[in-house]
Amino acid sequence: MVPAHGGRVAEPVYRPVLASRRGELEALCHVDGATAPLLAPVLDVSIVNPSIPDGLARLPAGLVPAVDVTALPDGPEGELVRWGVPLVPVAGLADSDRRLAAHGLAARAYGGRMVVRLRPGRDRSGPDAATAAVERIWRLSRLVPEQCELLVDLGDVCCAADVRQAEARVRRLADWARRHAWRTVTVAAGGLPPTLSRLPTDEPVRLERWDWLLWRRLADLGVGFGDYGVGCAVPGADAGGDRLPTVRYTADGAWWVYRWSRRGGRGDDRMTDLCRTLVSAPHWPTDGAAFSWGDHEIVRRARRVVGAGHSTNWVAWSTSHHLAHVLRALAGPRREDRPGPWRDERGRPARSHRGGESRRAG
Repeated sequence: MVPAHGGRVAEPVYRPVLASRRGELEALCHVDGATAPLLAPVLDVSIVNPSIPDGLARLPAGLVPAVDVTALPDGPEGELVRWGVPLVPVAGLADSDRRLAAHGLAARAYGGRMVVRLRPGRDRSGPDAATAAVERIWRLSRLVPEQCELLVDLGDVCCAADVRQAEARVRRLADWARRHAWRTVTVAAGGLPPTLSRLPTDEPVRLERWDWLLWRRLADLGVGFGDYGVGCAVPGADAGGDRLPTVRYTADGAWWVYRWSRRGGRGDDRMTDLCRTLVSAPHWPTDGAAFSWGDHEIVRRARRVVGAGHSTNWVAWSTSHHLAHVLRALAGPRREDRPGPWRDERGRPARSHRGGESRRAG
């Protein structure tokens, strides 16, 4: 994420939207302490599970996740202040009065900030209606715009046509967002298909990272980067899992999907063969096992040090590598691609204002 206006210290933060499952939480637990403050994940919570607060308590110091409980019914389970762990509440434009008040309590109890998640595909409204909605959020949560981070969640972006459409939508939204003194503004999207079961097996399959391409096309706006990790942005898409050993490996501009069925029915043999193929591939990082905890675990399987693991482990290793890859990419882009303050059409830092001609908000 980046500050919405000039004059503030830049926050080089990457905001992935992740499912609150064991694999994703395990990957977050192994984030290096030096890079933890650069990572600000949004965790989608769809079921009441006491293990989730326990998992958050295990995260490294400096890594404070945002938690979205929109899928939960109003009630004590969705009151984040009761969880007793540092977190940032996530508010939606359609949240109830009760939930917004509870989010305000959680924000003041922990970091003093909140994420406002705007989903253009669902929150269909013009700029005046969007402004009324966010002003309601600020009023009921008793927070001010400077304490709120705007997350523009575009959902699934799966082809070049989607990228063009999403880019146009974000540029319209930028006109609206500049009216308000947001603490930061981030654009998130997901590019992986809903299912991988139709992909070929026993060979790495290259898939375009449409979410990354979209963000690079928006570089002149200075928006922060978010994605869906190695998951799909379509709700419930990954629920069934994949019985075959599968690794979703992030590279520059692409994912390489490994689904392995060769060497008969033994899972250990299949996973060993998969990992040996991966570590000898051109997209394997020069740092090797030192690149991330996930890469270290892949090397251990390539050397048959331990067993094949299971689908939760495969998600954890893939997510760990993905987080490290994106953080490294964000730390060293070309100067013209480096995120900075919001810019206007002439490249000048944007200023907050509430007046002006109405335009579409999404």
